[in-house]
Amino acid sequence: MTDTLIAIISIFIGILGALLLSVTKKKYSMGFTGNTIAGIFGSIFFIKIFGRLGFDPISIMKTGEVNYALFAINMAVSLVGGAIGLLVTKLIVTKMNQKK
Repeated sequence: MTDTLIAIISIFIGILGALLLSVTKKKYSMGFTGNTIAGIFGSIFFIKIFGRLGFDPISIMKTGEVNYALFAINMAVSLVGGAIGLLVTKLIVTKMNQKK
């Protein structure tokens, strides 16, 4: 597995996190396309911020082999990041659509 493949898998897990949240909590759904975009950006944002703690794709592949513990942490952060990305996006859209 390469660094790029790990990053792509991480993005797909972020999309999955946003879609799972939208299925379980219908009020946060913004349609398939909106959920997907929010999951992508949430996942990337969280991995860029928290990946500096040592579970970014480069650290996972540092030894030439996959460090599965770091890979699992990366996937969990991506899943949560996608869901939080959807929550934040829905909050922003709701606030912007309120009438004064």
